[in-house]
Amino acid sequence: MEETIKGLYDIVLKRKENPQEGSYTCYLFEKGLDKILKKCGEENAEMIIAAKNENKDELIGEIADLCYHTLVMMAEKGVSVEDVQAELEQRRQKIGNLKQFHVSDHNT
Repeated sequence: MEETIKGLYDIVLKRKENPQEGSYTCYLFEKGLDKILKKCGEENAEMIIAAKNENKDELIGEIADLCYHTLVMMAEKGVSVEDVQAELEQRRQKIGNLKQFHVSDHNT
């Protein structure tokens, strides 16, 4: 999966740097961040509905759509796949460590 995401991200970056007529990715970059974020929101909502409806094929498609639009947003904002991968790796290493929760006394 890592190769697929990185490969798709590289294509998104190429479209940003070298726009091609008729490219949906280029259309998103041309319209700007508001359009990209709107699409991320739409795809997120569609993913949630697909999960609720328990349609696995639809859910897979919506997850893929959300991932793609997220990659476009990342490229627009200068966030690399490696940036996200590093953050996820830090979090993975923390899994299993019990966090200490601060208990507050609301009676005082």
